[in-house]
Amino acid sequence: MRSFFKIFLASFVALAVFTLIAFLIFFVIVAGITTPAKPQIGDKAVLTIDLSKQYKEQRQDNPLGALVSKEEDVPSLYEVVSMIRFAKSDSSIKGIYIKCNTNANGYAASQEIRNAIADYKKIGKFVYAYGEVISQGAYYVASVADKVYCNPKGMVEWNGLSTTLIFFKGTLEKLQIQPQIFYAGKFKSATEPFREYKMTDANRLQTSVYLGDLYAQILLTAAQHAKKDTATLHRLADNGNIKNASDALQNGLIDGVRYDDEVRKEILDQLKLESTAKINMVSLDKYSKGVDFKKSGSNKIALIVAEGEIIDGKGRGGQVGSEDFLEIIRKARLDKTIKAIVFRVNSPGGSSLASEVILRELLLAKKAKPVVVSFGDVAASGGYYIASGADSIFAQPNTITGSIGVFALIPNMQGFLNNKLGMTFDRVKTGPFADMISIDRPLSAGEKMFIQQAIDTIYHDFKSRVATGRKLSMAFVDSIAQGRVWTGERAKQIGLVDRVGNIQDAVDCALRMAKVTDYRIKEYPEKKSLFESLFSSYKTEIKSKSIKEEIGVEQYDLLQRLKQLRSMFYTPQARMPFGVSFN
Repeated sequence: MRSFFKIFLASFVALAVFTLIAFLIFFVIVAGITTPAKPQIGDKAVLTIDLSKQYKEQRQDNPLGALVSKEEDVPSLYEVVSMIRFAKSDSSIKGIYIKCNTNANGYAASQEIRNAIADYKKIGKFVYAYGEVISQGAYYVASVADKVYCNPKGMVEWNGLSTTLIFFKGTLEKLQIQPQIFYAGKFKSATEPFREYKMTDANRLQTSVYLGDLYAQILLTAAQHAKKDTATLHRLADNGNIKNASDALQNGLIDGVRYDDEVRKEILDQLKLESTAKINMVSLDKYSKGVDFKKSGSNKIALIVAEGEIIDGKGRGGQVGSEDFLEIIRKARLDKTIKAIVFRVNSPGGSSLASEVILRELLLAKKAKPVVVSFGDVAASGGYYIASGADSIFAQPNTITGSIGVFALIPNMQGFLNNKLGMTFDRVKTGPFADMISIDRPLSAGEKMFIQQAIDTIYHDFKSRVATGRKLSMAFVDSIAQGRVWTGERAKQIGLVDRVGNIQDAVDCALRMAKVTDYRIKEYPEKKSLFESLFSSYKTEIKSKSIKEEIGVEQYDLLQRLKQLRSMFYTPQARMPFGVSFN
């Protein structure tokens, strides 16, 4: 027996040592992968922009990508725009190539990329766009190119825009679940899927207006490339005239039908290279690591990115946690080396209390230094709440914002639990409100009054915050609030936004207000350590990617929305009613 324990102990120690050594070797390999030597860009390079990648508000590092999946890191949207601007004066970059099959980016992000490419073209460098099946969203960006080509057997999507809402009222009735709904604002339609079978007239009106605004922008940009009026392009979509690449060519949407090798031959001619030469295609990830495109001045500007659902407490990836952002904003406020704060918001909202917590800290920061807000694709409801007190607000014309309203949703599952599952409940309580908000019974009249009063109070506070921050009367704010969604252009007209512009425009404004010229960006939330990236976020990313591959992106988005329903129960919400994306 003693011999057995000796052998077991020795084997265990050997295994432990081997595991430790293996982990250290693995760690060294990973460290080598994630911190490679600075890549060389080379001569006659073509910067490649792949629209199928989603350029989020913060860089997406892929620590194990080179080892496991050969995937590159994905730069942030601000980095993408900055690199395109830098490439304008970079003699090694001779042109831009847009891969435009699909577009994973939203309306405002796409416009930022498109505007940056349009500015790049001003010095005469070429821009080519090519896709095999070009989606409507991809074409919106691609149409800025000198030449837009499609595979001869491919197609260009040109159908117009639509948005579809799913209504659960009938489902809940079949399950005998009663949604107890409280809301303030006649346009606040986040609860409509649970209380209606179809859109209300108010929701249909606001949806028609904002969708029309977005479509008008797409038609206008397409008209500039096709050299046709927007009415003609509108008819082409309405009549279903664009069925394939040849139709798109005949109607001026694209400049030719080409195979990939033919497009590359044309680019080689532009570069004055032999037809057998290899094109020096430089990805955005490689370019970001190969050139010093970021400002490196002595003054720091804090770029705080609030992207995702706003929740109470600490947030996970893709969430704006009130506790996290209170600490971040406070840190930037107290740091005397930071001269101004640019607050980038890309959020449909969420918890009204969390929004108030974040706004409070921003208002304190505003007393110490300039605070400028830049809106991304969406800055609605709670996403607008947290920005309302800024010195200045920038948005793209097609940013979705507004939605100033509040709601709460409390399910009564008594019928489902009693009749479907056979479950019954009994209780003893010390007072009428001791068991308030229980899912096994309907709310009493007193409880309903209590909750509705709370919703009305939060709504009043929301409007008051907007009125004070935007220097508007309460009566006027009430007229433009009511939960109504606005595009950035309309929001500027009614005073919810100060200027139309991108992130850099907001940074430039902050610099002027802080009276500094040389600067560098300090980004928050700060980049995670290698250990955190490997053992926390990477697992989540692999899981979400696998699910997307199995069920598709649209179904994955639907699944995420269904998961969000649980966070909408019980807690008053300042949340946009639906997601908006290219179809």
